[in-house]
Amino acid sequence: MPASSRPPEAARFAETQWNVVAAAAESRSPGGAEALEQLCVDYWYPLYAFLRRRGQSPEAAEDLTQGFFAERVVTRRVLKDISPERGKFRSWLLASLLNFVGHEREKAMTLKRGGGLPHVSIGMPDLGEAEGRYQAEPGHDLTPEKLYDRAWAFTLLDQTQEELRALHESTGRGESFAALRGFLPGAGSTQPYAEVAAKLGKSEDAVKMAVSRLRQEFGKTLRARIALTVDGEAEADEELRHLMAVFAG
Repeated sequence: MPASSRPPEAARFAETQWNVVAAAAESRSPGGAEALEQLCVDYWYPLYAFLRRRGQSPEAAEDLTQGFFAERVVTRRVLKDISPERGKFRSWLLASLLNFVGHEREKAMTLKRGGGLPHVSIGMPDLGEAEGRYQAEPGHDLTPEKLYDRAWAFTLLDQTQEELRALHESTGRGESFAALRGFLPGAGSTQPYAEVAAKLGKSEDAVKMAVSRLRQEFGKTLRARIALTVDGEAEADEELRHLMAVFAG
């Protein structure tokens, strides 16, 4: 299911910390399949980019990422023993991928592409889309770990924007959001306020106030999404600071 067609996730899962992970780990839990899909959507590309930066070919990185999700994530093996006490989910997942890659190397697999594992389709881009995005990444001054963090950060921003877009459209504010979303973090719009004001038929001051409210809403939604896979307020704040540092770096 495309990210843009899903209803807001934070509204459904933000009651307690780690709800997405907990729901995804339990196949019979309400929303378990949807939570699992959300994890796949959020982390497939960051893990793929990490493997590409470590020197894997596009085909090998795709196979390993697909194999990891097929063997360890979709089967929920990687989620069974996880808990907030083990640290941030982002770090746990990367460590689990490295464990999987090491295991595959030990097996010295010589099978055809796909490794004999089932292809995972939920939330996954095709190879051309993922590789195109990877080729647009900064040069090789970024380590695999830093590129993973960067991909994770941009994925979070994209998912947060899509969540807000769906919310605004469902409440009749889609046109306003479309005009103002360029002012959100990561969008990089250089459109003058006066130009947006003319388009919306509002004063420039009114547009500036609307942008300020939208940014506040974005910040709260982003933090709520981050809070889903960390343990408590302090770690959510730490992850938010880390995300900001990723962009600053």
